[in-house]
Amino acid sequence: MISVLLSEGEKIPSFELHDADGKLVKSSEFKGKKFVVYFYPRDFTPGCTVEADEFSKEYKKFQKIGVKIIGISTDSVVSHKKFVDKMSIPYLLLSDPESEVSKKFGVWGKKQFMGKEYMGIQRSTFLINEKGTIFKIYPSVKPKGHALEVLTELTN
Repeated sequence: MISVLLSEGEKIPSFELHDADGKLVKSSEFKGKKFVVYFYPRDFTPGCTVEADEFSKEYKKFQKIGVKIIGISTDSVVSHKKFVDKMSIPYLLLSDPESEVSKKFGVWGKKQFMGKEYMGIQRSTFLINEKGTIFKIYPSVKPKGHALEVLTELTN
């Protein structure tokens, strides 16, 4: 299945995924709140570690402006728990092991690394308003400086 990236102005698809503690988290829990959903390929890889660390460092600033942060990858709940503990991640990481939510958002697709093609998450970020509508999309994110880029967008 080829997934198509959602567009700004669209409502996000509903989803239910488990967090690093195994608790079921539903998208409906975020109604009435602004939030950031960032999709990343894998726990503990260099780019993903940079991205998670930068969102963690800016976390209090996101809290101050009332914005929740959610990171999603296809890694397991167990992997997320280790990543959260090692990196002291203060926000939600959700496990999408069957890539269902990644496909709904349109971030699941062909990737290439060292000449090999495979399916995986295209690093992307969605800014979502209180009504559950996407108001900004960052496709093909570069991890370094991205959290600050998102924070700047939200505070301007």
